[in-house]
Amino acid sequence: MSPFAELGLQPALVHAARQAELDEPTPVQAAAIPAVLAGRDLLALAETGSGKTAAYALPLLQRLLQTPAGRHPRALVLAPTRELAVQIADTLRELAAALPQRIRVALLFGGVSINPQLMGLRGGCDCVVATPGRLLDVIDHNGLSLEAVQTLVLDEADRLMASGFADEWQATEALLPRPRQNLLVSATLPSTLQSIADALLQNPLRVDLAALPTLLTQRAIQVDAAQRGPLLRHLLKNEDWPRAMVFVASRHGAEHVADKLLQNGFQAAALHGELSQGARRDLLAALKSNKLHVLVCTDLAARGLHVPGLSAVINFDLPRAAADYTHRIGRAGRMGQAGVAISFICADSPTNAESHFRLIEKRQGQRVAREQIPGFEPQAVASEATASGGIKGKRPSKKDKLRAAGLR
Repeated sequence: MSPFAELGLQPALVHAARQAELDEPTPVQAAAIPAVLAGRDLLALAETGSGKTAAYALPLLQRLLQTPAGRHPRALVLAPTRELAVQIADTLRELAAALPQRIRVALLFGGVSINPQLMGLRGGCDCVVATPGRLLDVIDHNGLSLEAVQTLVLDEADRLMASGFADEWQATEALLPRPRQNLLVSATLPSTLQSIADALLQNPLRVDLAALPTLLTQRAIQVDAAQRGPLLRHLLKNEDWPRAMVFVASRHGAEHVADKLLQNGFQAAALHGELSQGARRDLLAALKSNKLHVLVCTDLAARGLHVPGLSAVINFDLPRAAADYTHRIGRAGRMGQAGVAISFICADSPTNAESHFRLIEKRQGQRVAREQIPGFEPQAVASEATASGGIKGKRPSKKDKLRAAGLR
């Protein structure tokens, strides 16, 4: 008997898993699938690349097969970014394509015209995958009703329940029927949001695999801020990385670093929130197909995206929050593959990168040895006595709110 069949999946779903090259359940899948099939609420915390999407997608599709179809969706999956929503919908559609009964998956996200999405809903659907802002826009246009939703999934739940999406989440929850099944999945769930999760979930199965060991190696390289560009090019030239993602703090930084890489012969491009949805999709497809070697990104790309075989993540700029660090580095070393995450530590940076990184280390409970690369030794190195400052607090800044609005 197939391992997925032993978890309670029907032969059609077992076949769908096989078609998607899912041969053995990952730990989060083995724990979550029976609970979701039984109708239980779920809180699944697992590292990026652990198979969380399939952990809820497979049993969700089986439950849709077992309940009568209607005009209104019976399942709703919310995601914080357009890219993650597209990826989830693609996974659901790929799995559903192998089923004997048609499952209609609608995809709703902002940044594009709403009219084609409204037209696509006229024939009804079984499952909606959406970003919160566009979902509410579609409902305001009378294009969708949530009255029949039986299962709600919050993918990257920590982001969806945080302050940047608080108003949209409250408005959405008010439109959802009760009782219903609630599934929360994420790589991280800060303690400040635990009370919100406790209020939403009823007798949930808690799957906490966030601390499982992975094949991801973390490195911290000390370098002067002005030497980060030359060091990045040195690493890309000398390391055996088929594909890499470089994270920076801003759109301007992404374009600047990508332009420098292009000038030095690297196949590179910038990905940020001011690009059109079509441009973002094309860049990700180019990276996955090896037409691009390096993608220079803002935190737009930090959550949920899966690039098979991604070898390396480089933090050219450190993230503002420890949770963002976890999501960034989780783009590499996924699904049992080896990967490396490198952070540039600049003692001469205005944000005091050394103390900033120490707080990130404290939050993840892991110390990363500092190293220097010959030829790129820094002029100054922060000591334990001089390091101060740190990552942002829990209260969002104006920049955070604007960034969150741009991701809807």
